[in-house]
Amino acid sequence: MSISVVVADDQALVRGGFRMILDARDDIEVMGEAGDGAEAVELVDRLQPDVVLMDVRMPGTDGIEATRHIAASGSPTRVVVLTTYDLDEYVFAAVRAGASGFLLKDVRPGELADAVRVVANGEALLAPSATRRLLDRFAGTIPDPGPTPESLEELTERELEVFRLVALALSNAEIAKRLVLTEATVKTHVSSVLRKLGLRDRVQAVVHAYDVGLVRPRSS
Repeated sequence: MSISVVVADDQALVRGGFRMILDARDDIEVMGEAGDGAEAVELVDRLQPDVVLMDVRMPGTDGIEATRHIAASGSPTRVVVLTTYDLDEYVFAAVRAGASGFLLKDVRPGELADAVRVVANGEALLAPSATRRLLDRFAGTIPDPGPTPESLEELTERELEVFRLVALALSNAEIAKRLVLTEATVKTHVSSVLRKLGLRDRVQAVVHAYDVGLVRPRSS
């Protein structure tokens, strides 16, 4: 079954380029295009695609506000934010709004298709340099052990340990190696953490960890 995609960008040439790249893949189908954020929200509501490629800067309702609307609606559609601006504030605003990934518009065709597959599979897109840098900046250190935030008391000791490492952008393989667990066990713990905390994915887990003080900004 094909992964369904909506492309939202105010430049028709950009939309056409992304459509051409993605439609060339056997497992991906572009269902529609939007020229602004409001149109993107309407298309998601009507078509319920698996993934939206969302430009950050569009006239009227921008990509961040559109992402916020989509996430708040409870739609299962995942958003990958695209921008030409490699700036932390856009990344942070996008993940806070509910984006599951972030890519620069100069991404290579193969990387774009892979990003769509990763996000459609329910994973968070944490590999791109801009997102990695964001995590380094906003969730770069673990505080000295202290009282567990009240909102995390439902987590077991092991789940809390895994959550701390997820918040530092470690992959399941990296977490497994550090905690001497199997990747399957780590994946089970991560799923449990997301379910208990009502989080969409690993990107939202990082934001939540920062918000509740489980991790703190790296001092500059």
